[in-house]
Amino acid sequence: MLSRLAAVLLPTVGRLTVTADPAAVLAPGSIIAVNHTSLADPAVVLAALRRLGAEPAVMAAAGLWRIPLLGRALTREGHIPVHRGDRRADRCLDLSAAALGEGRMVLVYGEGGLPRRTDSAEAEPAAFRGGLARLAERTGAPVVPVGQAGARRITSGSTGKQLAGLVTAPLRRPSLHVHVGAPITLSGGRAAGTAQAHGAVTAAWRTAAGQLA
Repeated sequence: MLSRLAAVLLPTVGRLTVTADPAAVLAPGSIIAVNHTSLADPAVVLAALRRLGAEPAVMAAAGLWRIPLLGRALTREGHIPVHRGDRRADRCLDLSAAALGEGRMVLVYGEGGLPRRTDSAEAEPAAFRGGLARLAERTGAPVVPVGQAGARRITSGSTGKQLAGLVTAPLRRPSLHVHVGAPITLSGGRAAGTAQAHGAVTAAWRTAAGQLA
């Protein structure tokens, strides 16, 4: 439902283009690693992946499950709540590993949060947290690096600026681009795997950002 909704609504707020490396494969049981820049980019990425035939389970902030209708939909569709800083934090890895074992793709934001800057410019992904590498190490799943660019042109900055951006986006219809890279297998331990994933997503983001010029 979320992927379909994103595909329907996104064209009203922006112009999305999608590219992929020749060796890109969105195989069942893959981890999709994406850069996170804006509250709008989940819709951008889900719409792009749906064009390519992929509808992943998304690891997302647990607070979204407290929104009544949305929370029920997220649970029904098997998306995965991420509880930060409490004893339930590791539960998301258990749920993600189970989803991968069932052949679902799992979408992970390696940075674990949004940038604090207020401008709408593009910038390379911030350092990744270790959860992505832990999940790959535990399951052996391949990691598909995905870079998205342009979402900050829809929403970024303060709450007021984000609301203004969303309201004016249908008039502006900013360019948005998603690039899917070739899958990689993380190796060399958790720190090395985290650096590997960050490098691959950064390369995919550079390709996406280059398409906006």
